[in-house]
Amino acid sequence: MIVRSFKDIEGTDRHTRAATGTWESKRIVLAKERVGFSLHETIMYAGTETSMWYANHIEGVVCVEGEAELTDDETGQKYTITPGTMYLLDGHERHTMRIKEDFRCICVFNPPVTGREDHDEHGVYPLLTEPEPEPEPEEV
Repeated sequence: MIVRSFKDIEGTDRHTRAATGTWESKRIVLAKERVGFSLHETIMYAGTETSMWYANHIEGVVCVEGEAELTDDETGQKYTITPGTMYLLDGHERHTMRIKEDFRCICVFNPPVTGREDHDEHGVYPLLTEPEPEPEPEEV
């Protein structure tokens, strides 16, 4: 069993900030936990715009605070995302978030992220993995 809080991971290597300065993320469950998903609290900052394309991951997001406009870059369809709204990128959609007011959300990724990812020039997270654990020695 694992019990930890987002407060516990502030300022650790699980608390990451985008190179662009548009968001920060506290990654409370990572690939190294080996549970098949990662879980994050992400804050995107008011007045910013971030284009993303999770070519290697499925992401589910629930907004818990703030407001953003989500644009499906493939169709042009726009959605207003406010507290209690969920969106699921189940088709690896290219999308853009325009943040109206600081936007706090809880995100789930499959496959799980390692915590080292940041968006590349295409908005993609690379598919990073954790090494397999060493097998336990057999008792004789």
